[in-house]
Amino acid sequence: MLTNLRWSRLLRKPFVFFSILMALKLLLVWSVVFHSTSGGFGMMFLTGIPSVWFLFCLIESFAYRKKLIVYLAVDLLVTIIYFAVIMYYKYFGVIVTFHELRQVNQVSEVNSSVVSLLDPYYLFIFTDIVLLLALIIFSRRFRAWGRSLSVREGRSWFAAGQVLALVACGLVILPFRDDMNEFQQAQDMGVLNYEAYAAFAPSKDMKIAAESVTPAMVKQEKGITDPAQPAFWQAAKGKNVIIIQLEAFQNFLINLKLDGKEITPNMNKLVNDSFYFPHFFQQVGQGNTADAEYVVNTSMYVPPNGAASEVYADKALPSMPKTFAAHGYQTATFHTNDVIFWNRDQLYKALGWGKYYDDHFFGHSDQVMLGSSDEVLYAKTSDELAKMQQTGKPFYVQLISMSGHHPFRIPERKFKMELPARFKGTLVGDYIQAQNYADFALGQFIDELKKNGVWDNSVVVLYGDHQGLPVYSLNSTEKKLMDGIYKRSYGVPDMMNIPLVIHVPNEKPQTFTQIGGQSDIYPTIANLVGIPLKDQVIFGEDLLNHTGNVLPERYYLPSGSFISAKGAFEPGAGYTDGKTFPLNGGTVAKPLESKDVYDRALKLVSMSDGYVASLPEWDTPGGKSAAAQGH
Repeated sequence: MLTNLRWSRLLRKPFVFFSILMALKLLLVWSVVFHSTSGGFGMMFLTGIPSVWFLFCLIESFAYRKKLIVYLAVDLLVTIIYFAVIMYYKYFGVIVTFHELRQVNQVSEVNSSVVSLLDPYYLFIFTDIVLLLALIIFSRRFRAWGRSLSVREGRSWFAAGQVLALVACGLVILPFRDDMNEFQQAQDMGVLNYEAYAAFAPSKDMKIAAESVTPAMVKQEKGITDPAQPAFWQAAKGKNVIIIQLEAFQNFLINLKLDGKEITPNMNKLVNDSFYFPHFFQQVGQGNTADAEYVVNTSMYVPPNGAASEVYADKALPSMPKTFAAHGYQTATFHTNDVIFWNRDQLYKALGWGKYYDDHFFGHSDQVMLGSSDEVLYAKTSDELAKMQQTGKPFYVQLISMSGHHPFRIPERKFKMELPARFKGTLVGDYIQAQNYADFALGQFIDELKKNGVWDNSVVVLYGDHQGLPVYSLNSTEKKLMDGIYKRSYGVPDMMNIPLVIHVPNEKPQTFTQIGGQSDIYPTIANLVGIPLKDQVIFGEDLLNHTGNVLPERYYLPSGSFISAKGAFEPGAGYTDGKTFPLNGGTVAKPLESKDVYDRALKLVSMSDGYVASLPEWDTPGGKSAAAQGH
């Protein structure tokens, strides 16, 4: 009984009570994010608890008058950080930091996506806060206990505890501060230590003078040489260019059948009549869809922190719209959402679009996900394209499809197929249902373009903007479904793999097996229509004339990651302890590319950062955009 009394008194100490709560919450984070509840148990507490104790020692030393309330406030703050880490990991596969949380204002637009990732048991992380607040409000006895805590206890002990906790935090931060892989850093440092470190950590980029970034230097780092007579040069001279960005469209959908039923029959027909690049990969950042627009239209890489649509929106960006406009093209972009979402109104000025069409043009009828349906997008756009063609000037336009947006729960009125029973009620099934509808709408658009005479006079480019089924968002049932589709384990390269399809009038269909990424679209299309880019700094390459490629990746994979013909490489602390995910599945616990390829990938993203940072702002005399905005 005496022992029980001692334990009871000990648990009444808020330092002990809240330490236990924090340990339980830390256990939840590790089980979800780091997939460890046993093997890394000791390391979890060694790295995670000292930072909590440092905060608690501060409370005991300086906030003892309102001790319970302050403990509860710190509990809430740490819980919110832990919860954000869990939810961000489930969506992006990375550890959220201060830099990403600056874009929290965008969450309201995609709240259905966030809720869909929420396993109910994640909410247990807030249970103690709800119960304690209820006790404070409704229990006099509990409030009396809270007031009894307003004493200063063992000040010298807690002062020493602050020092020891701070030293312990430093001992787990310092050895790993130069690690390249942020996910591994967070696991080695502890979540709170990593969050504090990441807020002030120096950039991992190399210091490269912007004036040294030239077209020749980029080609040298990419290891490419332009041919004297490029293949397909001016093969589509004078033709319109229509780029269709398909929301969350992954490459495995091409020619996929479930129980004999084609999922994307219209895309399949188009692939069989076009240039098709099956080994094509996303290169987006935190801005996802908006970042895909940026990468495709600039052939540059996303920034290390934040969305390109916000970080680079004030820059006078060399771009595909500006270059095509300088060669006599009309330019316009079509998107059924509000143009201010992800700061597109400013991004479009930076890119120099001649005109944009958003929800003011498309309206709000037939709503699917974030805007009017793809059917509305394509129907109204096809009429505008017919009008643009009647002017006699070629046009370059981009369409942003959105009906296939996460969490892929389209209205039943849009169902165009019956899912096999095993797929119903799963994220994979919802995804396939949504993409089947997106393909249906695309087929209507193609038919309309053929009727109004635009199709035969246009190069039509289609690609996915980013992944739809991240490996870390799938439960065990959904993983089995994807493994069944691939006939092997669904992995990192599969997640990043999106299709690129280019339909060129009067050209025979071909399949190109070289590696490509979204930054390669601009130079590839410029070659087809005969627009030279030799004096422009671009980081992509013409996929019709180059077969070697390295694609630096900055999001969804750790810093230092890249994709090449040998697979997707992820560093550990650096190059030597990195691992490779071959394109045909599996994992190899070593690099398969040389250190030179790794170093070049790092240098390329640093070159892109330095070059974009040196550009003038678009609203200054040196960077005035020629874009005239309108609806």
